[in-house]
Amino acid sequence: MKLSAFKFNLPKELLAEHPAKNRDESRLMVVDRKTGKIQHKVFKDVINYFDDGDVMLFNDTKVFPARMYGNKEKTGAKIEVFLLRELNAESRLWDVLVDPARKIRIGNKLYFGDNDALVAEVIDNTTSRGRTLRFLFDGTYEEFRKCLYDMGETPLPKYIKRKVEESDVDRYQTVYAANEGAVAAPTAGLHFSRELLKRLEIKGIDLEYLTLHVGLGTFRMVEVEDLTKHKMESEEVIIPGATADKINKAKDSKKRVCAVGTTVMRAMETSVSVSGHLNAYTGWTNKFIFPPYDFSVANCMITNFHMPESTLLMMVSAFGGYDLIMKAYKEAIKEKYQFYSYGDAMLIL
Repeated sequence: MKLSAFKFNLPKELLAEHPAKNRDESRLMVVDRKTGKIQHKVFKDVINYFDDGDVMLFNDTKVFPARMYGNKEKTGAKIEVFLLRELNAESRLWDVLVDPARKIRIGNKLYFGDNDALVAEVIDNTTSRGRTLRFLFDGTYEEFRKCLYDMGETPLPKYIKRKVEESDVDRYQTVYAANEGAVAAPTAGLHFSRELLKRLEIKGIDLEYLTLHVGLGTFRMVEVEDLTKHKMESEEVIIPGATADKINKAKDSKKRVCAVGTTVMRAMETSVSVSGHLNAYTGWTNKFIFPPYDFSVANCMITNFHMPESTLLMMVSAFGGYDLIMKAYKEAIKEKYQFYSYGDAMLIL
């Protein structure tokens, strides 16, 4: 498959600026791979497609307030700093993206907060936009993290042009988020309310969790026509043994195993045995899934509507079948579904 196969025109007004009023009342498109049938539902109808003994697997990563604004020494120029990954807790070392990058060089100091409460020094250039910062902070590690939290804001995707609102702190986070470490939300999970999760449990659906800390690599655009030459950035994954056992039991019992989101699907496909069973895993993944691809574990998935030419659209096309997914996207545009992080959802059976 070539990059150009995933190009389509997406009207700007279909990019969701705000989430649905209620989490479980966004729209849901149901796509049946066997029949090719496409149905239009409300998200909470998802319960009707699952029965006792089926498993839904969620990503319980938690988004931290990764976007900060500081000022450059001497010039006072405003600099956006996006915290990507903590490299060393003791030394307060972080991998970050800076914008505008051209203004920031090794040795520069950046000042954050009232009365320059936090200072950072640039100690390395990692990429054209990336830098390594050492935060100069005398207090304890807990005080330092609190300082980052107080100064950071919810890292809404760049396509959302409005200011971050108070409601975003809650809504750009799944209701089951537990393990902090993501710089972007696993968006398929944003549609699940506590009430819907309870109803699923009462119906006998097994809710299981793994952790994949979503990094910016998930959203980085592909810049090569030949997809085999694209490299994904690594993201940290934890699949508990008990979770793997539950998934394998459901698979062997011919039950539905539903990956809630592309991050869950990527984590699962990273740690599969030769027999097609899920293994416990703690490590990293840079797996890039695009058509054609044989999936080993999940037999259905829930996902949002993704951007043209994105790695997420490629994975969904590999799972749902390229022609059927492109047909579904055409219908989604015609029916004015909302796209991307705060947008509507798709269930692929």
